[in-house]
Amino acid sequence: MITAIVFIHAEVSRLSEIAEQIAAIAGVSEVYSVTGDLDLLAMVRVRQHDDISRVVADQLNKVDGVLSTQTQIAFQTFSQHDLEDAFSIGL
Repeated sequence: MITAIVFIHAEVSRLSEIAEQIAAIAGVSEVYSVTGDLDLLAMVRVRQHDDISRVVADQLNKVDGVLSTQTQIAFQTFSQHDLEDAFSIGL
């Protein structure tokens, strides 16, 4: 599984509507409204690198109200949830 974090600048007056449309895209697992320089943050989880382009460039960037995006690809995932799963199978 490949995880990409997409930073999104969007029309502030329509954030909820835009976030809902992004969340409906296959491959997008979560969308967060955030504080700071960004408006939204989307987590994209796909099987192949080419799928990131399909999700971000072909769909997410075309949602009406999305002004710009920046995509970061995660190398490794570290979370308490992952550690609990590893210990539960005896690793």
